[in-house]
Amino acid sequence: MDVDFDAELWVWDARRDETWTFVSLPAEASAEIRARTAGLRRGFGSVRVRASLGRSTWTTSIFPDSARDTYVLPVKRAVRTAERVDAGDTVRVTVELLDA
Repeated sequence: MDVDFDAELWVWDARRDETWTFVSLPAEASAEIRARTAGLRRGFGSVRVRASLGRSTWTTSIFPDSARDTYVLPVKRAVRTAERVDAGDTVRVTVELLDA
């Protein structure tokens, strides 16, 4: 399953000593991912994916976000730097499920 979408990069800064930057997957795609990966999820409900943003591609995991009722994709600093994007920017992302 591949999911192509546009989303705004946002910062999760619940911990004082570190911040993480994410995009939220669309709600409809998140519901389908939950259905397809029932019983296959890893720690914290994560699902392994291959993600692409611009010319950058990397393997990571998406995580359920109960506050947004979606999955969220972490976008590491190296990708943001290479693609010249940061929190607040809207980006085009492709996510390919590796566990389903």
